[in-house]
Amino acid sequence: MNLVNLESVSHAFGPKPLLADVSLGLEEGDRIGVVGRNGGGKTTLISIIAGALKPDSGRVTHTRGLRVGALSQRDQFDPDVAVKDIVLAGRAEHEWAGDAAIREILANLLADIDLAAPAGALSGGERRRTALARLLIEEHDLLILDEPTNHLDIEAIAWLAGHLVQRKSALLVVTHDRWFLDAVSTRTWEVVDGSVERYEGGYAAYVLAKAERARIAQAAEERRQNLMRKEIAWLRRGPPARTSKPKFRINAAEALIANEPPPREAVELLSFASARLGKTVADLEDVTLHAGGPASGPLVLDQCTYQFGPGDRIGLIGVNGSGKSSVLRLLSGTVEPDSGRLVRGRTVRLAHLSQELAELDPTRRVLETVEEIRKYVQVGKKEWSASQLLERLGFRGEAQWKVVGDLSGGERRRLQFLRLIMNEPNVLLLDEPTNDLDIETLTELEDLLDGWPGTLVVVSHDRYFLERVADRCVALLGDGRLSMLPGGVDEYLERRAAGAALSARAASAASAPERGGQDDQPAPVGGPTAKELRELQKELNRLERQIDKLGEREAKLHAEMADAASDFERLAKLDAELREIAAQKESAEFEWMTAAERLEGQ
Repeated sequence: MNLVNLESVSHAFGPKPLLADVSLGLEEGDRIGVVGRNGGGKTTLISIIAGALKPDSGRVTHTRGLRVGALSQRDQFDPDVAVKDIVLAGRAEHEWAGDAAIREILANLLADIDLAAPAGALSGGERRRTALARLLIEEHDLLILDEPTNHLDIEAIAWLAGHLVQRKSALLVVTHDRWFLDAVSTRTWEVVDGSVERYEGGYAAYVLAKAERARIAQAAEERRQNLMRKEIAWLRRGPPARTSKPKFRINAAEALIANEPPPREAVELLSFASARLGKTVADLEDVTLHAGGPASGPLVLDQCTYQFGPGDRIGLIGVNGSGKSSVLRLLSGTVEPDSGRLVRGRTVRLAHLSQELAELDPTRRVLETVEEIRKYVQVGKKEWSASQLLERLGFRGEAQWKVVGDLSGGERRRLQFLRLIMNEPNVLLLDEPTNDLDIETLTELEDLLDGWPGTLVVVSHDRYFLERVADRCVALLGDGRLSMLPGGVDEYLERRAAGAALSARAASAASAPERGGQDDQPAPVGGPTAKELRELQKELNRLERQIDKLGEREAKLHAEMADAASDFERLAKLDAELREIAAQKESAEFEWMTAAERLEGQ
């Protein structure tokens, strides 16, 4: 059944047409992701569908009694109203407390928020989660979400994706989070040049289909050019000779990716990074660090030892408040460790993109602001001018001559990143670099980083971006260590789930001695005792330490292999040791997964 129909809809802001004669429909059960450039008309389209904006021309029809729930990018609440009154809309406590679905939404979005607190005391991220929780608790036929993952950590984004897939309501979502798009969408709409192009599938299918359309269009243009050349030859020489046309049978997806090289030449970049950085980049030696200074905030690192090597590309993962930004500030030298020491290489040229926007002269032009750092920069094998880099990150044509004071937050962020790159750093620390960037700009940023030789540490809740630019992930799991994650984000989520299960079972088992007076009093039939739970946790911790050490050795071997690129005998020995380390690590990871599954199954 059709829920919403658009017939010949057009809309413009000033002289710029955002939608031109658009006709489309949204049906019951549809889950549609909307993509396109910033300012291209995505928010205009969903506002018209929601009924919040009337188009300049055309007709929009909703099925009778349609219940539409919309999440906009601006959350406006009465500052004096309590969070629980906003979210629960006056429901009695016994009503919502007895509803498992409501309890799940509150636990995953508002666990750290006092429901009795007034809305005026909430931060921007807390206001966002409050608005999202209120929307999900209500019943709707159509959910329209504009950037729902903003201010959510990776764990909350994974939960939200699973929740939306299970809902019966139709879904229309605008987001720059490509992993989220793939997880929730069954169709994709691209708003481009006033029209809406439709594709089947999520983000990955959209990329393939768009590339295939471009390939077909290119082939058609080549055929047209060939025909024109033949016509010109006929006009010059008379009737053309007979020719036979080749026939192609192509599997579209395989043809697109079969001969595509990997995004990065890892060995070449590692060798280049080693030459620029030497063997030492940043070594943590028994470092203890609290987020707010010595013993004044949450513990982030506890006597932690870890090495960041030349050419490392590391994604740093953790829940909000776990201390990811504090670790970046430690590496940049902005804060000092409470104890222990940080050893930084002599050749390190470090650049740190923090979440705070750097002060820029509001009267300067965009191009001038970048060129005052440097007019040309070498990225990998290619030299780029300041103007070329600006164009790659969305400042095209006249946009390079805009006054900095007129830029949006996302544009200032891009400008800040470019100024850092122009300084030619060899160590790059990026704290949420994808904020306010559209997918096209994100793709350009990823491509730029692919050719950048150096050590990269990135914090991001954009799972697609994190897995795309980082070669390995480490996590802050609340135990004061930097834990290696061979399985990436999936392993992080598994460890978090296993940890939550362990905490719940340990709390349940700990209450048994109080009731029965015996430490090993049996849990319900088939369940573990408190002692067994402790032993299982010890085993998991031991395996995690072993995996971390093997990962550190693996990183050192990669660096040594880059140094010994011309010594084939030593290279062979190092390669043999690397294979042995990889086998040991694989075995330890298997043991860890087995132990975690045993724990989860208890």
